Amino acid sequence: MADKLIIFDTTLRDGEQSPGASMTKDEKLRIARQLERLKVDVIEAGFAASSNGDFEAIRAIAQTIRESTVCSLARANDRDIARALEAVAPAPRRRVHTFIATSALHMEKKLRMTPEQVLDQAVRAVRFARNSIDDVEFSPEDGYRSDPDFLCRVLEAVIDAGATTLNIPDTVGYAVPELYGNFIRMLRERVPNSDKAVWSVHCHNDLGMAVANSLAGVKVGGARQIECTINGLGERAGNTSLEEVVMSVKTRRDYFGLDVDIDTSQIVPASKLVSGITGFVVQPNKAVVGANAFAHASGIHQDGVLKARDTYEIMRAEDVGWSANKIVLGKLSGRNAFKQRVQELGIPVESDTELNAAFTRFKELADRKSEIYDEDIQALFSEDGQAEDVEHYKFIGLSQYSETGKRPNARVRFTIGGSEVASEAAGNGPVDASIRAIETEVGSGAEMVLYSVNAISGGTEAQGEVTVRLSKAGRIVNGVGTDPDIVAASAKAYLSALNKLHDKTKLNPQTAEEEGV
Repeated sequence: MADKLIIFDTTLRDGEQSPGASMTKDEKLRIARQLERLKVDVIEAGFAASSNGDFEAIRAIAQTIRESTVCSLARANDRDIARALEAVAPAPRRRVHTFIATSALHMEKKLRMTPEQVLDQAVRAVRFARNSIDDVEFSPEDGYRSDPDFLCRVLEAVIDAGATTLNIPDTVGYAVPELYGNFIRMLRERVPNSDKAVWSVHCHNDLGMAVANSLAGVKVGGARQIECTINGLGERAGNTSLEEVVMSVKTRRDYFGLDVDIDTSQIVPASKLVSGITGFVVQPNKAVVGANAFAHASGIHQDGVLKARDTYEIMRAEDVGWSANKIVLGKLSGRNAFKQRVQELGIPVESDTELNAAFTRFKELADRKSEIYDEDIQALFSEDGQAEDVEHYKFIGLSQYSETGKRPNARVRFTIGGSEVASEAAGNGPVDASIRAIETEVGSGAEMVLYSVNAISGGTEAQGEVTVRLSKAGRIVNGVGTDPDIVAASAKAYLSALNKLHDKTKLNPQTAEEEGV
């Protein structure tokens, strides 16, 4: 019998710590529903004590999710844990995840506590949580860089206090696979009561080895839970990628000997949803969920695949949610055909209103674009996901003039608080001119720190997907816009980012002193 590997998704907590990836309660809830469709075992929904907004989001998720365990992060103190317990209380399956730093560097420089004080606080925190809930996870922050003797003392003590899961984080992405796997194995061998808890791994991708380290922690170290995020989203270089560890374990079951409960056909829909809501575009050559993940350009490869798919494909695209039928709809397609294709793609639709709004945009797009691809349909719903909130700024249209040797000019029409305005400006190019036109009217004073363009599908008719990242007064937000006209997509993205700056419910995540593991 194969062991089960527990998939612990922290997209809504650790993933949200990416600059600009902050989400509203409704956006978090939408992603949580998709994670449940994906059959994720544990959803870390946030850090309840960090803000009232995060608390309300966790509570809404706990009231909605029935199958997955809902978890909240908490520092190792009574106040944080009580707040986390209150947030997850409505969930049928609930967990509190408490942590404290154990490396000498963190204890001295950040906590300003002695090892004995840290040990005592860790035990008291776990015991306090266990008095109210059966499922308690403990993480020694910066565990991989901690003194092994001290770490073993802490882990043994928190198991005795009631911890049911022990997570060993590589908080700064310093580990390499062989050493990290051996480290987890050493801890399990040296901690006398190690068999009383599930061992977990949580790796960051600073050296590009988060997935490899996590899998080594499982195969070599004997861990049976991996903490990961959709698309590898996370602060700095990101976290362990859920889709990569899941497909590694499923594809190489002969090696890992592990089962996962994940519905892999929901991986691509989850990837698209998270990308659309956060504004973090998936690179084309990203494993499993990248646009080129199952593309074959080499003639030799193409010949082999045509003769037998397994010559060059170790996974089937449709098994992870990619459709083999790329061109499906056009301007003559009706609502029922559109609805059926949406269902086939596994796109989460919460209401007829949402479906009707997306269908209206589909018809508008079909009038401008002869072939509608699955990626185009996904983009329609990404756009809709951002439009669920009341838009203070809303794009109407634009006109622009550009000629070689002359300075481009753009005129943009949009609404501010429901009132239509029009603004005109010149720029270094049509995109620059359109954004200057918006800024002339709005006067946000925000700094643009990222501008990125991605083609959603192939060909010159492809929709352009533009991501704009703005920074102002310590807040960083992402805006995404899609349109066959890249200038219009840019204007939409800029207005989307301005909406997030205007929306005070989208605060910077994890504003508590310590951000977590």
